[in-house]
Amino acid sequence: MQTETSLPDYLTGDFYLYLENMNSLADPENPDLLSNYLSNLFEQLKQMPLLFNGMIDQLAMAISTKIRIDSKKLTKIDFTEEPSWAEIKPFVGVHADARACITEIMTHAEQDLKTAVLILHFYNGYDATPTKAEESKSDQFDDYESNDYDENY
Repeated sequence: MQTETSLPDYLTGDFYLYLENMNSLADPENPDLLSNYLSNLFEQLKQMPLLFNGMIDQLAMAISTKIRIDSKKLTKIDFTEEPSWAEIKPFVGVHADARACITEIMTHAEQDLKTAVLILHFYNGYDATPTKAEESKSDQFDDYESNDYDENY
């Protein structure tokens, strides 16, 4: 059973952009669309490591298949305050063919890299199952017994 994890405020905008992108590329009629897109995105990043500077959602997508996050250990960090890269880095493994690219990003755009890694961490634990909305008092009224309505409208 998955525990509910709230998304920190400092990640919400970028996280939902990432989520929207991932959902739009998950096409059941074309199952290779997402993996091909992510592969092409990383190849572009590999050629120009700072290509997605300031575009955290795209950076997260590009590195998503090239890094491994130890989310089990990373969950022990308190995310109420934004952690530093030094706190996150020990929980991130980088695929051999991505090391030079990730090192370049870490050197010149550490904040973007850290945010992208955190987005991937929260995405890996994200449960997209809609929760049942609670019935509110306004949904429970009976039109016919109320005198607040003008029948001549």
